[in-house]
Amino acid sequence: MSAPIALKCLRCGTLYATDHQGSGCTKCTGALASNLRVCYGPADVGRWNFRKADTALRGMQRFGDMLPVQSEHWVSLGEGDTPLHATTRLASYLGVEKLYIKDESSNPTNSHKDRVSAVAVAYAKQIGAPVVATASSGNAGASLAAYAARAGLPCVVASMKGAAGPMVAQIRKLGAHLILMEDKTLRWPLLAEAAQRYGWFITSPYSAPVVGSTPIGIEGYKTIAYEIYQDLGRVPDWLALPVCYGDALAGIHQGFLDLKITGQTDRVPRYIAAEAHGSLQRAMAANADQVDSLPAAYATLAASVGGPQSAYQALLALRQSNGIAIRIGNEGLVELQERVGAIEGLNFELASVMPFAAVRQLRNEGVIASGDLVVCLATASGLKDLDKSTSDWAEIPISSQPQEEVLEAAVAAVKRIALKFSNIEDETSPQMDLASSSNA
Repeated sequence: MSAPIALKCLRCGTLYATDHQGSGCTKCTGALASNLRVCYGPADVGRWNFRKADTALRGMQRFGDMLPVQSEHWVSLGEGDTPLHATTRLASYLGVEKLYIKDESSNPTNSHKDRVSAVAVAYAKQIGAPVVATASSGNAGASLAAYAARAGLPCVVASMKGAAGPMVAQIRKLGAHLILMEDKTLRWPLLAEAAQRYGWFITSPYSAPVVGSTPIGIEGYKTIAYEIYQDLGRVPDWLALPVCYGDALAGIHQGFLDLKITGQTDRVPRYIAAEAHGSLQRAMAANADQVDSLPAAYATLAASVGGPQSAYQALLALRQSNGIAIRIGNEGLVELQERVGAIEGLNFELASVMPFAAVRQLRNEGVIASGDLVVCLATASGLKDLDKSTSDWAEIPISSQPQEEVLEAAVAAVKRIALKFSNIEDETSPQMDLASSSNA
């Protein structure tokens, strides 16, 4: 592992201790809100050797030297080493000669979020956090629930009314305590209070404006860049991916920067951020130093990237790579999803189809040359956005209670979850106080 020496603001460079609690930089507030990035010492970075990544290990653990987790605390379900599919028919349809799909649906819970969860949960275990929690309406919640279960840590997922049925079912079956909030904006103050009062390790954003997830977890996304580089033997010309708050974009960009810093390459890809509502596109066009919220003019079918406002970390990655943000609406999205399935045998959620639509548009406009090497990141399986009626989501009451009552119920639930991990059948026996504020 590499030991983090600080967390650094992406915008102003302010340094914070690695145990800093909070969502982003306290100096870059309001519209200028900015996420933090993990910093390592020069001795650690100097020994990173991508050509000699430990081949005795599988998946993300091969890159353990580049991640902030001690090997004895690693939590794995077999994440990473996902396929990089070469395409012919889809490439031809999109008008390019060399198109690859990095298929993150092959991860254990069928999404790229497993890379975040593996690192975040292992780190939470490493520092002795009593509970892991997230605000999520889908992939992140299911992933965190799985890795928390694997680690023997209680997990709380604060979600919202209307969350997709398959996602709700997956979260529940993986043993997490699920909260469905009538007002989704109340998820953030709930988690902020839990972090401050009880020392819970929060893996998602929990403030507005959103700045991104925990920088520790985002480190997991670096391994996507490492794997693409190793599989291709080069950096792609373009990397297109669906973007909401930009966690994956920021992490992948840092991964390519790591390769550049250590002399493996002299460049990074140009990123294509396929977004639903256009906040990044507008910020790029205005040469702005912030990403303002846009009104959601329509209900996007790509629910996992449905937020109307992206984050500074995504804007920075686009700027540093001469990238492009492009708004992708609902029109033709389902048809393209089905076409990809029919001609390539790959079933992706609708958000994962957005990069294909973006590549096709940019190729038609002549921005992407036919001979450019393009990688599209497919973030999750198409099984993720099946109809809500296929699950038992309606059994969960929608919470409109005061925050204090919701939080108390969650604390009681994580105690019950902890009993399962310790194999203690008598729930009245003395237990570790998961509501202790000693880690706050």
